[in-house]
Amino acid sequence: MVVRVRPAPNPMADPKHLKTSSPLPGPSHPAVELKGVAFAIAVLGLTITTLTPSTTSRAAEGVTLTSYGHGAVLIQGGGTRVLLNPFQAVACASGLAEPRVSADVILASSRLRDEGAPVASGRLLVKPGSYRLAGLQIEGVAGPHDRVGGRRFGSSTLWRWRQGGLDIAHLGGTAARLSPADRVLLGRPDVLIIGVGGGAKIYTGEEAAEVVRELQPRRVVPVHYNSGTPPAGCDQGSVEPFLQAMAGTTVRRPGRSVRVVPPLGDAMVIEVMH
Repeated sequence: MVVRVRPAPNPMADPKHLKTSSPLPGPSHPAVELKGVAFAIAVLGLTITTLTPSTTSRAAEGVTLTSYGHGAVLIQGGGTRVLLNPFQAVACASGLAEPRVSADVILASSRLRDEGAPVASGRLLVKPGSYRLAGLQIEGVAGPHDRVGGRRFGSSTLWRWRQGGLDIAHLGGTAARLSPADRVLLGRPDVLIIGVGGGAKIYTGEEAAEVVRELQPRRVVPVHYNSGTPPAGCDQGSVEPFLQAMAGTTVRRPGRSVRVVPPLGDAMVIEVMH
């Protein structure tokens, strides 16, 4: 609601400004005329007009997250489509349908084939930096992809942006501890997408839980885990060790998609999509 206040003539000085079928009231009972959404408060000498927007602002409408398996998630909201970590069906993503979808922005943790493959259409961002794109302000910061300072898998990019009235952080492709600078950039996200399945370049369940406890997001979306028997050569496990490490936190299993609408409150919820 928008409230606009402007001076109005003093109706006590000029009775023509009051339209009433009864005698002019005394000073202790000011006359008030209601007409539509506009009303006059005579004793204050003000006219207050309330304007109700005809449509809800896109900036605060929330987002819908859709999982394509592995680490790929499509986030739609605020008139923008953001795709995270598109993959080729190799290694731990073997047997999955590749996310060959269109998006305004594609945010990849790296250019590895299982998290930064050129299978989708849209503007691909991989390198850290500050970007203004598709109406979004996107911040990316570099960090080690693995637990050995990036010596095995190089660097990864951590992403943060605001979409649909929500602050979103993407840590879908890293196993490194957060630095103080990382925590400053990420702040307290409304929605945190985080890898939990373990392996050489993804947090284990306990490591992911430690990061979640540091950042205190309101919604947590685990990615990079196996729901069944891992493909040959895959070093990632299930989501269960993460859920056990987060015992006491509300867990929901919404299926493939989940809708997140502000305000979210302070209670943390884990959304396990399939």
